[in-house]
Amino acid sequence: MDTPHVLVIPYPAQGHVIPLMELSRKLAELRFRITFVNTEHNHDCIMRSDSIAAEGTRKDCGMNFMTVSDGLEEDDRKKPGKLSEAVLTVLPGKVKELICEIHPKDRIACVVADQSLGWAMEIAREKGLRCAAFCPAAAAMLVLALNTPRMIEEGIITDDGTPTGKHCSFELSPDMPPMNPETYVWARIRDKTLRKNVFQLILRNTKSVELADLIVCNSSHELETGAFKLASQILSIGPILASNWNGKDSIGSFWKRDLSCLDWLDRQPAGSVVYVAFGSFTVLDPVQSKELALGLELTNRPFLWVVRSEPSGASMSSYHPAGFAERVGDRGKMVWWAPQQRVLSHPAVGCFISHCGWNSIVEGLVNGVPFLCWPYFADQFLNQSYICDIWKVGLGLKGSESGTAVSREEIAGKVEELMEGGGGYKGRAIDLKRRLRDSVTEGGVSHGNFEKFVRWLNG
Repeated sequence: MDTPHVLVIPYPAQGHVIPLMELSRKLAELRFRITFVNTEHNHDCIMRSDSIAAEGTRKDCGMNFMTVSDGLEEDDRKKPGKLSEAVLTVLPGKVKELICEIHPKDRIACVVADQSLGWAMEIAREKGLRCAAFCPAAAAMLVLALNTPRMIEEGIITDDGTPTGKHCSFELSPDMPPMNPETYVWARIRDKTLRKNVFQLILRNTKSVELADLIVCNSSHELETGAFKLASQILSIGPILASNWNGKDSIGSFWKRDLSCLDWLDRQPAGSVVYVAFGSFTVLDPVQSKELALGLELTNRPFLWVVRSEPSGASMSSYHPAGFAERVGDRGKMVWWAPQQRVLSHPAVGCFISHCGWNSIVEGLVNGVPFLCWPYFADQFLNQSYICDIWKVGLGLKGSESGTAVSREEIAGKVEELMEGGGGYKGRAIDLKRRLRDSVTEGGVSHGNFEKFVRWLNG
C-alpha cells in the first residue's frame, strides 16, 4: 500500500512556516510523503539559514520541497501590504498550477493548508482533494473570526469591521480573555481601504475554512478550554514543537541562528537570564530600543537580547546608547537571531520579554518561563491577556498598553517582580509546563487528537 502523499501549504511568513514545517517533519517521520510548498524567496532564506541542512530533514525524513513565485521584486518586500496582496492575487494561480503538475502523476491524498489561505481550501475542493485547515495561532483567534456575524448583529462592529465604540470589551466565554474590538487584527490598520480589505479577507477565509474536512490547531485544551468548548470542530494538536516530538531543534528559520549564545548561557547561573526577543516582524524605534537597553542595564541581571536579522549597514551598537556595551560587559549578550527553542529550554533563562507572538508563547510555556509582555499588533494583545489574566504567568507593560514609550524603570521593575518569585509567576509557569507536556504524551488530549488527525490523513 502506498504511503499517503500530503501537500502542505503555509502562509508565507516566518511565524506560519515554522509550525507547519514542524508538523510536516513529524508526519514525514511517520512515513507520510510530504510535499512542502514555499515561495521561492522563503525557500532561499531557509536554505541560507542552514536550519534544514543542520537537521538533515530532506535526507532523513523524506520531505520534498517545492516552490512557487510570489511575483514580488526585492523592493516590494519592504512595502506594507505587498505580501498580503501577492498572497491573494498571485499565489492562488501558482499553487493551482503546481497541483495540476503534481496530481494525478503523483496522486495527492490530501492538502493541509494554513487557515489564512482560504483559497487553498477552495482549490482543493475544486480538484476533488480532501483538505485540512491548520491554525498556527490561538484557537481563540479562529473562534473570534467565526463569531464575526454575531458581533455585527450585536452592534460591536460595523459590517466593514469598524468598532462602533459601544463596547470596550466583551466575553465570548468566561474561560477566554475579554475581547477588545479596538485591538482586532483589522481594527489597528490606519488606512481605511486596507482595513476594509483585510476584514473582507478574514470573512472570506472564515467561510472557506468551512470547506475543510478537518481543522487542527497549534494549541491545547490546557491553554484554551473556553475556545475549544465554543468550537468543538477544532482539534487541538499542540503545542507543536521540536522538543515535544524528537528533541531536535526547530526547522524553517529564515535567518541564520547565532549558536554562540548557547555557550554564553552555559556560563550563567540557573534562572538568572532575561531573554529578550520580539519575533520576525517587530522592530523597536531607536528611542525605545535605547530605553530597553537602559532598562536591562538597571536590572543588574545577565540578559540575552535578540535584535533580529542584521539590517544592511547597521551595527549592533545602533541598538543601544553610547557606553552601554562597556558598562554591561559580559553580563549582556546581543545576537541578530537565536535558536529560540534551545534558548528557552536552557536552565539559565529566568524570564522572557516577548512581543507575544503565538509561537514564542508556546515555546516559553512548554519550558516553564514567565513572560514580560510587550505586544504590538495582530493577535499579540489577545495573547497577552491569556498570559496575564487567564494563565497568570506574566506581566504586561503599562506603557505598551497605552501606546506610550515604555520606561527603563518600568522594564527593570517588572523584571524584578517576575524573577524574585513573590508573585508566584514561576510556580504557575512550571505547573502549566507539566500539563502541556502531559497533553502531548500518550493519554493526553493533544496526543489523542493528533492520532485522530493521522487516521484521517491515512483515509
